[in-house]
Amino acid sequence: QVQLVESGGGLVQAGGSLTLSCLASGRTFSLSAVGWFRQAPGKEREFVAASSWRGGRTYYADSVKGRFTISRDNAKNMVYLQMSSLKPEDTAVYYCAAGRAMAVTGRDYDYWGQGTQVTVSS
Repeated sequence: QVQLVESGGGLVQAGGSLTLSCLASGRTFSLSAVGWFRQAPGKEREFVAASSWRGGRTYYADSVKGRFTISRDNAKNMVYLQMSSLKPEDTAVYYCAAGRAMAVTGRDYDYWGQGTQVTVSS
């Protein structure tokens, strides 16, 4: 089992920046990939970014490419999502996920955090 705990959400003005953190614990050696997803009110959960757990592969949704950066600190079992040039449409609950392979679909991830709210005001 792997446990994920997100932090770092909050209220930010449009154009601002925010960094989310995700602490992984448990059987992290079993992980192959980590990802960030988000869900806005009344909308389906959507993929944001993914990274291999080891190595440098990353992948981003078109809507965040160039504005968001996913990174890891394996020594600390931490995953980060640096968000800049934030827009009101980025408002959502952001979830950290981990699993067997980098993927854009949630069903390919085995473990999920509880989520952290990000609100971008206009």
